This record gives sequence, C-alpha cells and structure tokens, in this order.
Amino acid sequence: MILILDFGSQYTQLIARRVRELKVYCEIHPYNYDISNLKSQIKGIILSGGPSSVYEKDAPKCDKEIYNLSIPILGICYGMQLFTQELGGNVQHSVQREYGFAQLKVIKKDKLFNGFTNNPIIKSSNKPTTVWMSHGDKVTKLAPGFSVLASTPNTKYAVAANFDKKIYGLQFHPEVKHTPHGKELIKNFVFGICNEKPDWTMHSFIQREKKEIKEKAGNNYVICAMSGGVDSSVVAVLSYLALGRRLYCVFVDNGLLRWGEKERVEKIFGKIFRNKLIIRDAKKLFLKNLEGVTEPERKRKIIGKTFIDVFEQCIKSLNPKYLIQGTLYPDVIESVSVKGPSATIKTHHNVGGLPEKMKMKLIEPLRFLFKDEVRELGKELRVPKEILTRHPFPGPGLAVRILGEVTEERLTIVRHADRIVEEEILKYPGLYEKLWQAFAVLLPVKSVGVMGDQRTYENAIAVRIVESVDAMTADWAKVPYEVLNRISNRIINEVKHVNRVVYDISSKPPATIEWE
Repeated sequence: MILILDFGSQYTQLIARRVRELKVYCEIHPYNYDISNLKSQIKGIILSGGPSSVYEKDAPKCDKEIYNLSIPILGICYGMQLFTQELGGNVQHSVQREYGFAQLKVIKKDKLFNGFTNNPIIKSSNKPTTVWMSHGDKVTKLAPGFSVLASTPNTKYAVAANFDKKIYGLQFHPEVKHTPHGKELIKNFVFGICNEKPDWTMHSFIQREKKEIKEKAGNNYVICAMSGGVDSSVVAVLSYLALGRRLYCVFVDNGLLRWGEKERVEKIFGKIFRNKLIIRDAKKLFLKNLEGVTEPERKRKIIGKTFIDVFEQCIKSLNPKYLIQGTLYPDVIESVSVKGPSATIKTHHNVGGLPEKMKMKLIEPLRFLFKDEVRELGKELRVPKEILTRHPFPGPGLAVRILGEVTEERLTIVRHADRIVEEEILKYPGLYEKLWQAFAVLLPVKSVGVMGDQRTYENAIAVRIVESVDAMTADWAKVPYEVLNRISNRIINEVKHVNRVVYDISSKPPATIEWE
C-alpha cells in the first residue's frame, strides 16, 4: 500500500484518487499517525500539502523517523517544505506568492519525469511544462544530499530529490487536473520508485473486507443500518457474504425518504434477507421531534438522535455487538477533522461514532472508498442496477431539502417535486447516468403568480442538478432546456401550492451540493 499523511490540504483526497486509479491501494491518515502498525505493508509515503507554514510554532509535523525507514517519500507542497526544514534545509515566506498556473522547466533528467511531457525522455532543452501552484512559502535552501531537478520562474527548487534516500519533493500539485501530466509523476513515483504493482481491484477488496468483517464480528450477531441507497445496499450485500444469517438489516422509515423508497427496499432486499430484514415505521416520531426546528445543524442532530433511539428499540432483543454502516470517505472528510487539520463543513449523522449507551462497536468497510468505487464494488457483488445507478441521497433525507421547518405538508410538496425531477431526467436518454444528483428543494419564500386568471401567492421550488465524480467538487449541469422546461411545467401544474421553479447554477465550492 501507499500511505498518505494528511497535513490538511484541500487536495489530499485527490492524491488518493490518483493512486487508486493506478489500481494501487492507499490509505489516508493524519500527519501524526503512528505508522508502526502498517510499516511492513508500506511501499511508499506521500506527504500532502497543507494550509500552515512549516516555520510556525504549532505547524503540523510527522515523526522524523519516517526519513530513516528506507521507504520512498514524495512530499507535495507543504510536504516538500516540511522534510526540507526537518532535514537541514530552509523555508521562508515568499515575497512573490505563486497561485495558479506556472511554467516548469526540467533541468535534470530523472525517471520521475517519464511521460511528463510529450517526449518520454526529458532533456534540459525541452519547453516548459504547465503545472499548478498554490503556495505562499518556498524552499530557499535544499537540505544536504538533495539536488534540484526542475524550476519555475518564481521557484528555483520546484522539484528536488535525494536519490540515496529516495525522497522527492514537488512544490506544485500533480494531483489536480490543472497539472496536465501530473498523474504521470504520481505513476512514476508509485511504480518506478516504490516498485508497487497494479493489483488492487474490487475483487481483492472484497476478499480482504470479507475476512476483516468475519474477524471483527466473530460469532456475534451484527446489525446493518439500511437506507435503500447505494452505500448501505452495497455494504449490506458485502456483509451478508461475510456473515450469512448472523447479519440483520434494519430499515427505519423516518418519513423523510424519497417517493416509494420503503416499497423498493421491501421488494429488492426482502428476497435476499427475508426475516432478517427489519422495517420500522417511525414517521410520526421524527416529525414530532422536528416540529418548529429550522436551523440546519439542529435538524441533522435531531434526526441522528431520533434514528439512534428508534434503531436501539429495533435491535434490543438481539443484543448485537457490532453495527455495520456504509460510511464513505467524503462523509468523513466533510464531517470530522480526523484526517489532519481540515475544516468541518457539515455533520453527517452516521459519522463520528455511536452513543455509549448502545454498547456496540462500528464496522465501516467502505470508510476509505469514494462513491464511484462503491458503485464498482456493487457491480462486482451483483447488486441490482436500479440500486447502483441511483443518485446519492443525504442521510437526513428530505429534511435538508426543506429550508425551514419540516412538516408533513412541506414534505409532500418537496417529495412530489423531487419525483418529477427524477422522472423527467430518466426520460432523456443517457442523462440520468451522466449526472451525480438531480433533486428539488423547497424554499422558505413565497411569490406572486397567476393561475387561471387568479392571483396566487405560493411556494418556490429550486431544482439542483450537478455533475461530479466523488462529491468533493461539483459543477452545475447544463441540462437541455427542453428537460428543464418539462420539469418546471409539471411541478407548477401537478404539485399543489407551488407557482415558481428556479434552477440552481452554483458550483461546489463555494456552494455545497445540498442546500442544508
């Protein structure tokens, strides 16, 4: 495996994606992670970028021992600056900061650069190559034993290496798409320097996780929280292969679900799990607890707590020791700063552990996977296509697609509008699969309209349709006008108490995909 130590960069997850795309397994851990448990498995270490300056008093630092392990190291931006300072070089604040595109000129040939430009073999006379910079500090003196390999007009030591120790540093970000051939650099490090092999596949992942689930669970009963979405469905099938009849799946109908969700779960998974599928109707309880609540974070916390309470009642008689959840890596990144000094954007009710009173331990087989990898895993597990192709749905459900108080009437409005959005997207050939998410949001405003020569003062619906690969970033989708026209017409004509539809053309960042 390749170990990625996270110093808080917004791009850390992209490093992991680039390595995974090479069919090489990698894990991301905090910068201060004790690697002794994994030392025998690590073929290479990547030090990520980060928002700090290495010369600050409380700047994050990793264990210096990693430089003496004879394991190849690649430092990216902050990572390069860190090992430079730790090994005897110097880093200072740059008078001229460098953000955005820069022209990199290779001045010393090395296998790290194979395929980095149009010619496989780099010569010093080659034209500069475009790279993406994002730094306010720079290396002003290399550590002993290091040589400069490439420079930009503003950064003398843009690439440096100590060949004896197999330590490489890049001041730019090869993991972002703005560095056109950046993936080649990562590929050269992983294969050419770390001598890794492209043998990490979903088939090997299944074998490994089945074994781990069995070992963790032992002979105990295990509970799986099922929502009917891609993540929980895939983790349920994976867990069933590992545990068989010792697995119970619990589906809580919280009243905040998409149209026909409960019926879909009963139809598909009732055949697989039979009497091991427990369905609990808790709609009234969730609505009662959400009464009068408008603040988004409070909604999420109430839904999370209510879910735990209902869930606990469902499994009381079984006395299980473990709970399996379909937590994904983006959920973790956006919820809790467990991967370095990153910021919390929003909380997910299935991230961050369980209340002590439940006395269960968590098993999260998908915790380090991205959504597209989960879909690939699902195909390998033969999960029905109608589940795998479904768009992601937030844990708190329609509650975070209703801005303001959640009531039965408002749920009916947004659920009906959401169904229309999905139906019209599905009608257009190939469009649904191209999109990441498409849904309706009920806004907390009313506007004047005219219906049948009568003045109306009704609700507004925002339609949100985005394209993405892993939900870490997203662009609003340029959906054909005819599709948007049908969506708008149908919502206004078929959904009571709505007289206006608007289209959200914000990207992530700065906006999030969901409105709350």
